[in-house]
Amino acid sequence: MTDDLATRYPGVTFVPIHGKTPKIHETAFVAPGCTIIGDVEIGAGSSIWYNCVLRADVSSIRIGERSNVQDGSVLHCDGPSPAEPEGCPLVIGDDVLIGHMAMVHGCTIRDRGFVGLGAIAMNNAVIASDAMLAAGAMLTERKEMGERELWAGRPAKKLKDLSDAAIAGMKMGVAHYVENAKQHADAVRGALG
Repeated sequence: MTDDLATRYPGVTFVPIHGKTPKIHETAFVAPGCTIIGDVEIGAGSSIWYNCVLRADVSSIRIGERSNVQDGSVLHCDGPSPAEPEGCPLVIGDDVLIGHMAMVHGCTIRDRGFVGLGAIAMNNAVIASDAMLAAGAMLTERKEMGERELWAGRPAKKLKDLSDAAIAGMKMGVAHYVENAKQHADAVRGALG
C-alpha cells in the first residue's frame, strides 16, 4: 500500500505503524516534503501542502473533502489516558482552511472552519462551522467556539461574530486551494515524475 502511495505522491514519506497505513483519496494532493504516519485518512479534493507532518500513531486523523492543510503545519492526536479513555482523535471536516505553520492537536474542526497562520488548537477544543481562529491564536483544551465566531489571542477568546463577507472570503479560499492543488499536482509530476 505504501508503495502505491509513494508512486502517486513522489517526495512524500508514508509510514505505516501499529498495523495502520495512511489512506488518501485519489483526488487529494499531498506535496513533496510531507510525512504522513499511521491512521490518517484524507478525503476527496483535499490538499496537504509542502513540509507538513500528520502523525496518527496513537489515535486517528480524519480530514474530510476539499480541506487544505497549508505549508509547515503539524497535525497530531492523543492516545487513551486515565482522563481520556478514548483518546483525542483529530477530526477535520469538509471545506476547512488550515493556515501555514499551524499546530492542530486532538481537536475537532467542523465543516468550513478556519485556522489562521501559526495558530494552535489543542485537545478536545472545537472550532465550529464557519468559525475562524485568528493567526497566532491558541485555542486551549476543551474550549468550544460557536458558529461564525472569530477568536483571537493566547489564550483565545471570542472577539466578534463574522460578517457574511468574511464567510464568503473563506469559501473563496477553499475553492482557490482546490484549484491550486490541481496545478501543483501537475507541476510536481512534471518535476519529479
